[in-house]
Amino acid sequence: MEKRTLGPAGLEVSALGLGCMGLNHGYGPATDVAEATKLIRAAVDLGITFFDTAEAYGEANERLVGTALAPVRDQVVIATKFGFREGAPAQGLDSHPARIRAVAEQSLRRLGTDCIDLFYQHRVDPSVPMEDVAGAVKDLIQEGKVKYFGLSEAGAAAIRQAHAVQPVSALQSEYSLWWREPEQSVLPTLEALGIGFVPFSPLGRGFLTGAITADSTFGSGDIRSSLPRFEAEARQANLALIDLIKQLAARKQATPAQVALAWLLAQKPWIAPIPGTTKLARLQENVGAAKLTLTPDDLQQLEQAVGQVAIQGERYSAQMQQAINR
Repeated sequence: MEKRTLGPAGLEVSALGLGCMGLNHGYGPATDVAEATKLIRAAVDLGITFFDTAEAYGEANERLVGTALAPVRDQVVIATKFGFREGAPAQGLDSHPARIRAVAEQSLRRLGTDCIDLFYQHRVDPSVPMEDVAGAVKDLIQEGKVKYFGLSEAGAAAIRQAHAVQPVSALQSEYSLWWREPEQSVLPTLEALGIGFVPFSPLGRGFLTGAITADSTFGSGDIRSSLPRFEAEARQANLALIDLIKQLAARKQATPAQVALAWLLAQKPWIAPIPGTTKLARLQENVGAAKLTLTPDDLQQLEQAVGQVAIQGERYSAQMQQAINR
């Protein structure tokens, strides 16, 4: 698979990574460990070298990723994150330097490695100066415990503050054909500073695959059951976007998911999306997007299609948005 370089320090990753959160967090019952391990190793065989986890996804998630990748540790990039009190988003933010160091040590043990490749601040903590956060990660980099520094869902001002202390290699935020806010808020800053961009939920939490219909239901353990964008009325309205994407996909002999991922890859050469999945067939489908070329005409058609649909529903509930805004 094509490689892409993120950030001024030269972090090289596969054009598509694998978001590992959903293997046992956020989308219902955990995947069987043996099956999840098999999926991660299949991703390596398919050319993926970039794997994403976090303390907030539970200790089991980091252990799973670390164990599955142990045989190929020197061939892959593992990203994890700090930023919540006791690793639990419900308990609030905590990016004090002592906490950052504690999380790094815990993550190193759970991942079974001596160095975290990419260490993100999961959410900006307004109670801790960004200079202190960046300084703490800088210390870990100088000690050889971390290689690269990243931010998640940070705004332009926070990115600049952090970058002035310790160069930021990547920003991870939601970005897809149905959530394009980063184009105005952060992409110009990233381009100016030479920072890479790692879109999470690049398939709209599964919506852009075309597999979700007006009749789909989500269990209580599935985050989508509490997201306004997935409520029945909004979902019905948003299916118009999928119908338009399917038309282009049919012409390209591709799937809607492949078109959505190829669109992201075509935006900038320093974008590396991290779609997640629990199914081998979906993994193989996603990887196929790296070989799909969208022409300028294709991209223009997608722009016109997106422009025809007013996406219904907020990205997060008011409570979740309040936590992010903090």
